[in-house]
Amino acid sequence: MIDAINSLSSMTSNSIGTQGVTESRFVNTEQANAIADVDETGKSFTDYFAKVSSDAIATIKQGESASIAGIQGKESVQNVVQAVMDAELTLQSAIAIRNKIVSAYQEVSRMAI
Repeated sequence: MIDAINSLSSMTSNSIGTQGVTESRFVNTEQANAIADVDETGKSFTDYFAKVSSDAIATIKQGESASIAGIQGKESVQNVVQAVMDAELTLQSAIAIRNKIVSAYQEVSRMAI
C-alpha cells in the first residue's frame, strides 16, 4: 500500500487544476496549511496530491519507527501511542480517498457515451 501511494508522488501533470476542490474531510491543520500553500503557488492538483501522499508515507514511517523504538525501550509509551494513532488515521484517510476514487471511476465508466 505504501509503495502504491509512493508511486503517485512521482506523477506530474498540469492538466488538472485545484479550482473547485473545496471538500475538506479528513484534513487536519497541517494539511489545511499545505492546501493554502498549493493554492497560492498555483501548482496543479497532481502536485498537491503528490505532497499529501509523501506526507502520508512519512507519517506511517514515523509510526513504524516509533513502535520499534518503543519495543526497544527507547521511546515512551505515550509517544508510541500518539505516533501509531497518527499513522492509523493517515492510513484510514488514504483508504477512504482510494475508495472514493474507485467509486468515481466506476460511476464514470457506467455513463452512457
